[in-house]
This record gives sequence, structure tokens and C-alpha cells, in this order.
Amino acid sequence: MIGKKRKLGRKIQALKVGDTFTTTSRVEDRDLLIYLGLTDDANPLYIQHDYASQTPFKQPIVPSVMLCGMASSIVSMHLPGPGSHIIHQQLSYPHPLYHYAEVRFHAEITDINHEEHHVVVDMHGYDEEGKEVIQGQLTVIPPYEPASMNAVSLENFY
Repeated sequence: MIGKKRKLGRKIQALKVGDTFTTTSRVEDRDLLIYLGLTDDANPLYIQHDYASQTPFKQPIVPSVMLCGMASSIVSMHLPGPGSHIIHQQLSYPHPLYHYAEVRFHAEITDINHEEHHVVVDMHGYDEEGKEVIQGQLTVIPPYEPASMNAVSLENFY
């Protein structure tokens, strides 16, 4: 790994209030089964059609934590991007998201704190009908500028 360039997200100096990222994702059976297997979550509301049909939801729903994971992935991979770390989140899930649904996420930087090296990202997600399925804020530490490998490797020659 030494010498290999690793792509980092945008550093705090390159970010500005109003920066956005929007993406769409479809929740498939494979995604649900991987989540349920990794977490050992056997909630019948997530996987059993016969049970879910007897609830106000009428059909199985996507676990809220999966939506949180999708939001986290947007921060990790896009805004600010690789090297970022979420230090606080305040999320709510006003409407359920159902299996096979498409969800459109919109992330926007609403505050930048240079002194504490963090940004606030507003996160919203909507299903195909326009119902909000996730909303809230994430406080994120953007990637730090790595030290130069040349300066460290040559320090014995000064």
C-alpha cells in the first residue's frame, strides 16, 4: 500500500455551504437478506409477508438501520467522501420504505466549522411517491490532508 495513491474525499477547505449530492437506489431482496444475515435480525415485520399484512404497514418494510446505512454510505463515498467520519447523527423515519422501492437521497452541507474540523450534512430520502422516508442531520469530520510521504521518508537526510 505504500506509494499507492488512495482517493480521498473533499477536504474541509474545498467544501462550502450548499454543496449537494443526490442519488437513487433500489432496495432488493439481496440487500435485505445481507443486512438481516449480518445483524441476525429476524424481525417478522421485515421479512414475513403474512405477519406484515396484518399490521398497519400491510407489507414488509425496510429496516430503518438500512436507510441509515445508505445515508452513511453517501457521506463515506460522496459528500464529503472517502476518509470522512460521522461523529453525530440525528435521523428520523417519518414514513416506511417498502421492499423493492426506489429511494432518492439528497444530501446538502448546511454548516462548516473550520475550528472543530467538521461539517453538518442535511440528509433527506424520498420514496417513489415523494414520501419522506428518512430525514435529519449528520455531523461529519471530512478527510484530513495526509502528510507527505516524501517529507517523512527523507527526514533522516536533513
